[in-house]
Amino acid sequence: MDLGLQHKVAIVTGGSEGIGRATARALGLAGARVVICARRADVLAKAMHELSSETGSEVLAMPVDVREPADVLRLVDGVMARLGRIDILVNNAGTSAAAAFESLTDDAWQDDLDLKLFAALRLTRLAIPHMRAVGGGSIVNLLNIGARQPAAGSMPSTVSRAAGLALTKALSKELAPDKIRVNAVLIGLVKSAQHDRKRKDGVDRERYYADMARQRQVPLGRVGEAEEAADLIAFLSSARAAFITGAAINFDGGASAVP
Repeated sequence: MDLGLQHKVAIVTGGSEGIGRATARALGLAGARVVICARRADVLAKAMHELSSETGSEVLAMPVDVREPADVLRLVDGVMARLGRIDILVNNAGTSAAAAFESLTDDAWQDDLDLKLFAALRLTRLAIPHMRAVGGGSIVNLLNIGARQPAAGSMPSTVSRAAGLALTKALSKELAPDKIRVNAVLIGLVKSAQHDRKRKDGVDRERYYADMARQRQVPLGRVGEAEEAADLIAFLSSARAAFITGAAINFDGGASAVP
């Protein structure tokens, strides 16, 4: 399927590994020019070289801490200076943070909101004029299923992600006249470097994920692949999804009770 992404320019935050890296790969294979950003310059540079080789597309990397307003501005200015346009923004940066409410300090709340909400707010605000200038664009916000179905001990992430869900819906209506589409993907259990780092030495990776799926009672009986999530994100970013905006799609193997 031709996604109509030839020569489009995409920014993927948290693009050095996991779903972000897989998304950059999917977009690059579809013909887009991709800019990935993350905090660790060495991991980011390695991902850039590998993605360039794997996709044959232009892939650029910029070390950025999306919690810092100056870094976000530098990212957008750098993309415009080097590639001249922005068509796609994938707000993917974020790590899981969950604890009992009474244990959370103001600093913990602020750090989570800065990473998962304010980063997306600032980057989206800066990207909108450039998308408007090229006749439209696509914004995909990566959230998690806790945004709709928060559990005990799931904060601050579920609160930040619920705010991201409201942002997605409100912006989809506000930006529709500019042909800028805004959608969200709500992630359940997906294989990632974050999970891999928690795996104990000597524990087989596939067994580890199979046990995780069983413990979390995922109806499809397995953990999702980053590449599967990336295919959905690439589709939502593409001309094939031109009539989809304001959607929040669960990517969770059927685990969420809320559709």
